[in-house]
Amino acid sequence: MTRTQVAIAQTGPVLFDVERSLDKVADWTARAARQGAKLVLFPEAMVAAYPKGAMFGSYFGGRTREGRDLYRRYLESACEMPGSVTERLAQISGDNGIALVVGVIERDGGTIFCTVAHFDETGRFLGRRRKLMPTGAERLAWGFGDLSDLRAYDTGAGRIASVICWENYMPLLRTATYDLHPQIYCAPTLDERECWTASMRHIAIEGRCFVLSACQALQRRQVPDDATDYFADADPDAWICRGRSCIVDPFGKFLAEPLVDAEGLLTAELDMDEIARGKFDFDVTGHYARPDLFQLRLDTRKQLAVTGMETSA
Repeated sequence: MTRTQVAIAQTGPVLFDVERSLDKVADWTARAARQGAKLVLFPEAMVAAYPKGAMFGSYFGGRTREGRDLYRRYLESACEMPGSVTERLAQISGDNGIALVVGVIERDGGTIFCTVAHFDETGRFLGRRRKLMPTGAERLAWGFGDLSDLRAYDTGAGRIASVICWENYMPLLRTATYDLHPQIYCAPTLDERECWTASMRHIAIEGRCFVLSACQALQRRQVPDDATDYFADADPDAWICRGRSCIVDPFGKFLAEPLVDAEGLLTAELDMDEIARGKFDFDVTGHYARPDLFQLRLDTRKQLAVTGMETSA
């Protein structure tokens, strides 16, 4: 395989409604498959909410009951993994014969995680990745991931790995990911800024890989009134998340230009031979590394608050 077709679904969820959000994933996945894509990437928190503008009633020294109720609603709409949501996503992937990478809001006990789920073209659930470092106010609602799920996965579209939103600004995490040798580096995000695309081009050049960046396209009217504070008075048709998804080759060239203020399906054909051509003069964790001078040590153990607990038969 030297060429493969890939797609990005620039869209958004039906907030707090898992089933309707999964229906949107199914619809966009089918569209991508009809265009010959072997992989489709969805944005961060596609299933089923990134409540942009929400403050969760929090201030230094206190929380409001309304904010606690919003968290309760968010927690109840999050999914356990594996579970019914991963089963549905596996069916969507398998029915369409397409590898699927999708942002999922995950529940583990009373904690919410921003997670990415990976499926191959047969519908097999390959694994999840939890976001290591929630950004800013995301820390009010999301827990912290660890490196126990840092993996790359082989699919019919190529070898894939995922780094979520501002994790892409963490140089050491990028380095650890490059050492997994991904051919397709997936960056689901909510960052809609023009400068984000500069980072995606840099990562493609630095990692000598194809970069797919998928961002939500979301209008104010799609966010419930009790789930946003900052955008409460915005025009219903205002784009509060503008998209700017893109596909970049290993030399930093756009194969699909950023799409702004619209939902849409971005597609591109990837020439996998471009990776080897790029590695000729730059392999960031290979011949261009200096392990005699710089080394990165990872702790890939699962970070547990309680260990050694025995369960009864």
